Amino acid sequence: MSIFGMIKDAIFGKSAEAAETETAGGGSAGSSGGGVDVAAIMNDLASKNKQKLNWKTSIVDLMKLLDMDSSYSNRKALAKELNFDGDMNDSASMNIWLHKQVMKELAENGGVIPDDLRD
Repeated sequence: MSIFGMIKDAIFGKSAEAAETETAGGGSAGSSGGGVDVAAIMNDLASKNKQKLNWKTSIVDLMKLLDMDSSYSNRKALAKELNFDGDMNDSASMNIWLHKQVMKELAENGGVIPDDLRD
């Protein structure tokens, strides 16, 4: 499975778990307008994590919250998968691009992304 596929499945799987729990309890599903509320899921994961991780700006923190390998080599593989055409030796630029691209890809695959996280 692709790295992005693992990110998507981790987030969208959390949505399914939340929907089952909330539906059983009589609440609403964890999505907005039929899509998966990415911010709600990630904020919930961040609130339960001992570390102060900022998934809204950091691809590394986003991956850590999803219990994924956030190593440089894994991020380079994700960059290749998502067709990054910049300098992979410039990890700061690559990481910024990766975060924006992951948010874009999540939105294109049914994720509801807050306006401030859209490029």
